[in-house]
Amino acid sequence: MSLGITEITLIIIVILLLFGGKRIPELARALGKASYEFKKAKDTIKKETDEIKTAIEESQEPPTEFKSDEI
Repeated sequence: MSLGITEITLIIIVILLLFGGKRIPELARALGKASYEFKKAKDTIKKETDEIKTAIEESQEPPTEFKSDEI
């Protein structure tokens, strides 16, 4: 499913009619800020989960190997 030039043009016209030319830059700026905040939050969550994963891996002791004559 892709948008052709006709659909894109129609969407732009509808946006212009609904919001007017003066509000479009404000909306674009708000969308950009929201996108930036989402990316920042996603990176923070990824960093925290990686730190937790590393801490768990470091706290686990390697399994003890038994020799056959010790059993």
